[in-house]
Amino acid sequence: MKSVFKVFHNGLRKTAISFSRKLEGCFSDTNIWNSETYDKLEAALIRSDFGVSATMRIINSIRERYDSGSIGTGEDMISVAKDEIVSILNKNPRKLDFQTEDLTVILLVGVNGCGKTTTAGKLAYLLKNEGRKVMLAACDTFRAAAIEQLNLWGEKIDSYVVSAQHGADPSSVAFDAVQAAKSRNYDYLIIDTAGRQHTKKSLMDELEKMNRSIAKAYPKAPQEVWLVVDGSVGTNALAQAREFSKFSNINGVVCTKLDGTGKGGMVVAIKDEFDIPVLFVGLGEQPEDLQPFNPSMFADALFEDLER
Repeated sequence: MKSVFKVFHNGLRKTAISFSRKLEGCFSDTNIWNSETYDKLEAALIRSDFGVSATMRIINSIRERYDSGSIGTGEDMISVAKDEIVSILNKNPRKLDFQTEDLTVILLVGVNGCGKTTTAGKLAYLLKNEGRKVMLAACDTFRAAAIEQLNLWGEKIDSYVVSAQHGADPSSVAFDAVQAAKSRNYDYLIIDTAGRQHTKKSLMDELEKMNRSIAKAYPKAPQEVWLVVDGSVGTNALAQAREFSKFSNINGVVCTKLDGTGKGGMVVAIKDEFDIPVLFVGLGEQPEDLQPFNPSMFADALFEDLER
C-alpha cells in the first residue's frame, strides 16, 4: 500500500511540473518587486487555473507583506503563496464522518465523462476498508455500459448493487435503492447518476426529480450531493459548479484524473469562489488512488519543484 504522501506526490507531478514552468523566474529571478513583476505572477497563477479571486488573494498577501518589509526573498514569497493556498482550502473545513450511525446517501452528479462511475466504485472500496457496509445504485440508466461497469465494481469489492435494465427510470431505481439500503441497515448508499450537461435544463430538472424520489424514501436523504469534476477541464469546472448548485444542494466536490493533467489549480478556484469543500481527489488508476483531500499535502506537492 502506497503512503498517502506518496500518492499525492506522484499523482500531482504533472500539475507541479506545469505550475513550476508557468511560474519559472517569478520568484528566483526577481530582486525588486513592482507592478510589472506582480502582473507577471498574476498572469502565471491565472494560467495555472487558480481563478481570478484566489489569484488576487495570493498576490495581495504577498504585496502587503513585501511592502511592510516582513518578506524579501523568493523563498519567503513562495512560503506566503503556499500558506495562502492552504488557508483558502482549509476555510470552513468539512470531512466525511465515517462513523455515522444511520444510512448516509451519497449522490454523485456531474457532466458526461467526468468519472462518476469509477468514483462510485473507488469510494465504496475506501468506505468498506473503513469497516462500513456499502451499497451501490446504478442510476445512469441511459448507458448500458455504466450499469455493467458499476456491477463489475460491485463484484470486485463485494458490494451489493441495485440496478435495472437500460432505459429504466433513474428516479425509480434511486427510490428502490434507498428503500433496500434502509431495510438492510447499510451505512452508505452511493448513487451513480447519468452525465448531464449543465446547460441542458431538462436534464437538470430530472436531477431535481431524483432528489425528490430519494427524499420520499428517506426524508433525510440525500445528505451528501457531490459534484464530480474532471481535473483536466481547469477553471471550466467553475461553470459546472455554478450551474449544478442551482439544481442540487452541492456540499462536496470530487476532483478526478488529477494525475493526468497540469490543471490542478482549479481545486483552489472552486473552493475560493463557492466555498464547496474538495473532499476527494483521484490521483491514479488504482482503487486506493482516490484519496481524501489534504490541503497541506496538495500545496507541498504543488510547490515542490519551485522550492528546490
